[in-house]
Amino acid sequence: MNKNNPPKNLNKFSSPSEERGKGISSEAQKTVTGLFGGSFNPIHNGHLALARLLREKAQLDEVWLMVSPQNPLKQQADLLGDEERLTMARAAVKNESGIVACDYEMHLPRPSYTWNTLQALSSDYPDREFVLMIGGDNWASFDQWYRHEDILKSYRVVVYPRRETMEAALSGIDGRQVSLVEAELIDISSTDIRRRIREGRSIRQLVPRAVADIIKRNGYYA
Repeated sequence: MNKNNPPKNLNKFSSPSEERGKGISSEAQKTVTGLFGGSFNPIHNGHLALARLLREKAQLDEVWLMVSPQNPLKQQADLLGDEERLTMARAAVKNESGIVACDYEMHLPRPSYTWNTLQALSSDYPDREFVLMIGGDNWASFDQWYRHEDILKSYRVVVYPRRETMEAALSGIDGRQVSLVEAELIDISSTDIRRRIREGRSIRQLVPRAVADIIKRNGYYA
């Protein structure tokens, strides 16, 4: 989310400037907040189903969908701009309980390494415990992430394996704040949605209605 304002769809949050420096008497009082990152190009029903599942199974108070900024070094022809993807994500979660579309990473220096994001969030929101949520495919290459050992020492990590990534997800998990949440494979992908749009096929069953309306109104991905 914007570092100077609360999330637009959850007014109960105070701004980072108000939260920064608050005294926290107990770790147990912190709001457990899962970080679910992605390009969300576009966000779809599978993303939302997974966010709901992870919130429940990992016992999270909230899930923040961290909309990833464009990487200037890795331009993707069909990747919409940051604001367009954020607008769709916010529309998708408008009526969701405990799920927030977040643009926080868009306001950090690039490249946006996960360690740097977690550290900045912990500083700006001292009354929250942040939990990193990643797929089994990312866990398989986690030892290549920037300061991955520091992430494991400082934060909980929830790995959501699907059946085809279960073996890779299980590899290397030794209980150091790492837990598994088994998620059923939801056969929806942003790539397929973009292809359907180019082919003039319906996406109404794949994305929230508000997202479908935004895409149609603006001619995205056509």
